[in-house]
Amino acid sequence: MGRFDAIIRRAFTGAVIAWAALIVLAPMLTHNSGRVLALGVYLAGSLVCHQRPERSFHLFGVQMPVCARCAGIYIGAAAAALVTVILVGGPALVPPKRRSGEGGRPRWIVAAAAAVPAVLTLVYEWASGDMPSNGIRAASGVPMGAVVSWMILSKVE
Repeated sequence: MGRFDAIIRRAFTGAVIAWAALIVLAPMLTHNSGRVLALGVYLAGSLVCHQRPERSFHLFGVQMPVCARCAGIYIGAAAAALVTVILVGGPALVPPKRRSGEGGRPRWIVAAAAAVPAVLTLVYEWASGDMPSNGIRAASGVPMGAVVSWMILSKVE
């Protein structure tokens, strides 16, 4: 692995952990001198999420900057990056990916499997007209975030 790959992996790890922390802290920051930072987080969140209040967690009496499913995706990505750092010794030391011919599964199958919980919550909602709880919606996003994070950190050129 080249030096550039290690830099990219470290930057990715730092970014996903920082973003997960910011989406959780932003509601608290709206109450004090961190309002400008919170505004930036909410604006960034609006670019990637519908931010519907009924589909979002509320912390400190304020809606989070992303919906529950997006929060699950970002927290899953940060958790996978943290596990990589703790268990493997850092993003620069992630083992190479296994190719499908080497007994591993093609990466797209793993990614598709990670999306199944979110798809099931959508199918349930469309079929029943009942929205799953925010906790269930968040939990359905965690596998997607974790797998995408793992795929990025395990990619070897």
